[in-house]
Formats: sequence, structure tokens, C-alpha cells
Amino acid sequence: MLPNSLTRTMDTQDLTRLVDEADDAALLRAVDALAASRDWDLMETLGERCRQAVEMGRQLWGVAMHIDYRLAWEGSAVHAAHAVTRGSSRFTLGPLTEVAAGSHAWDALGPHLTDPASRTAVAQERVLRGEDLRAVSDVAAFAPVPLWLTTWEPTYALPAYRDRKAAFPQPDVAIQTVPLDRAPVSDTAEAFDDEATVALKDVVRSWWAHSSGVGEVVAIEGDAALAVATVRSGRPGQWGLREISATEGLAMLQWAGASGGAYAPRPGGAAGRFAAWWAATALTGLEWPEATDDDFTDELGAALAELRWYRWAGEEPDTGWTLRLAIEDPTDQLAWAIEALDQLDDEDS
Repeated sequence: MLPNSLTRTMDTQDLTRLVDEADDAALLRAVDALAASRDWDLMETLGERCRQAVEMGRQLWGVAMHIDYRLAWEGSAVHAAHAVTRGSSRFTLGPLTEVAAGSHAWDALGPHLTDPASRTAVAQERVLRGEDLRAVSDVAAFAPVPLWLTTWEPTYALPAYRDRKAAFPQPDVAIQTVPLDRAPVSDTAEAFDDEATVALKDVVRSWWAHSSGVGEVVAIEGDAALAVATVRSGRPGQWGLREISATEGLAMLQWAGASGGAYAPRPGGAAGRFAAWWAATALTGLEWPEATDDDFTDELGAALAELRWYRWAGEEPDTGWTLRLAIEDPTDQLAWAIEALDQLDDEDS
């Protein structure tokens, strides 16, 4: 139950007392009460008081970040924009640009975002949700990928944020069974690094650099099956390949690039889409353009369709965060395979 003073309309004196007492549980109950009454001004004031208290040695940074998260998720567009601009996302459920974009349309939120980096990130998140923002000229000058969804892009898997939890679904193709009907092969190829292997590693770099993830990316001369065999070199057991579309492959790359794996901060959907586009450009051998206009998007879409894409799996269960893809260029007889794995430690699961 809330204290009696919080069941009525709160005022700044209530906030001062709560901050002075530095009781996280009471502060969080106050945040819930302010959200229920939609008193965003007072909630923002409470967040500012908590940040000031941190400077005085009180450990209220977690409450302050939760307040910014709640403002970004359910606050008015003005208050959501303020929270995004403050940028305190490190210990929130996701980047505040993504949180705010998930619940506020661009026409409502955009006019209150004055920071170019925030405007660009939020705009790209809104594009993932179907908005065409190519007419927003000041953002288009900074956006690294198109401010519209191309005809060959997938419907991306989007997170669902709530007050104290979030869901991060995988693309449908990532949870479909891959039949293990291919006999294991002993042949492997000499792997090498190229721009595509670097780009594929970049997709899951946060898993490996800032979480507990492991994995490998290889490029070989040959087909996708040989690339997978090379990644699995030294591991017995059956494995399987299932061909998918380029659109489905792009959806998996975006999902992986948007995720921080088990422990790393989540980069967000816009970052994931950029990582997928960067990898797609490298895989097709195209040069990244100064501006991603219609000509480039058409060229990239056509080039991606010429590649063959596969999901693959081994006998090991897919637990935690898993990305297993193989891509084959039948014209140049090149192939790439990626295996990236991350999971929570036993005591955290």
C-alpha cells in the first residue's frame, strides 16, 4: 500500500521527503502513482530530484533511470522527448530511443526532439514500425539507412515494453525447426577473412565484446554446406540446412544486431537494421553509398536475391541467444557461415 500522502495528489514536499529518505521501494511506488494519475510534470521533477541526490551521495540512480524509462514509454510526447534527450539508457530495459518510438508516433514526438542524434535514432525506430520519413530532411542528412522500408525488407520483430519488463521476440523464421537430415561431412575448407566476415561479426559484436557470447564466422571458397562444415570443424554429430529467403535472413541479422545478448546493453532496432544492411552490402560486394537512395536500395535488393540463404542447426539445442546462418554466392562460388551463441549463467537463469 502507498503511504496516505501518496494516495492523494502528491506535491513537491512529498517528493522531497521521499528523496531524503532514499527508500527505493517507496520511490518506485510513487512513480507508479504518478503514472496512474498521468502527472508527468511531477514525475519529471522527481527524476531530477533523484539525479541531484546521486550527486550528494544517495544511491538513487536506478530510480532516476526508471523514471526516464517510464516517461519515455508512457509519458506525454514532450516528457518522452526530454527523457530520450537525457539519454540515461544504460540500465533500462532498452534504449530510450526505441522505448519512446514504440509508443509515440513521429508527428507527436519528433517536434520535441532537438538533439540530432536523438532525432535520427528515433526516426529510424519509427521507420521500423512502418513510417515513411524520407521527407524529414534534417534527419535524412544523418540517417545511415533509408528512412523508409523497402519492398524487399521483412516485417522486423519488434520489442514490447511494459512498466517493469519487456519482450524481445525473434523473427518467425528463427524459431522454425531445421531438419537434421544431412549426414555430417568431414571435408572442410580453408577459411579466410574478408569484408563480409567482418560485417557479420559486427552484427553480434556486443554479444562477444560485452556479454558472454562465443562463436565464429568463416568465409570459404565453396558452397554453404562446406561453410557450415568448416564452422563445425572438430564437432561430431549431425547438422541440417534449411534454405530461407533473403528477406528472412535479413530479419535474423536485424534481430541479432538489435540484441545485446545475455548481458550487454541492447543496441536497439535501428542499430540492428543498420548492422543487417552493412552486412548485406558486404555480402553482395557492393560499395556503401554516400546516400542510400532508391537506386542503391534497388541494386542491393536485386543483389541479395542472387545469393542463397540458409538457417542451419546442429544436434545441440538452441538455448539463450542463437544465430546460425549460412549465405552462398553461387556466381563467385563463395560462402559464409556464422554461429553466434550467448546465454545467461546458470545462477542468473
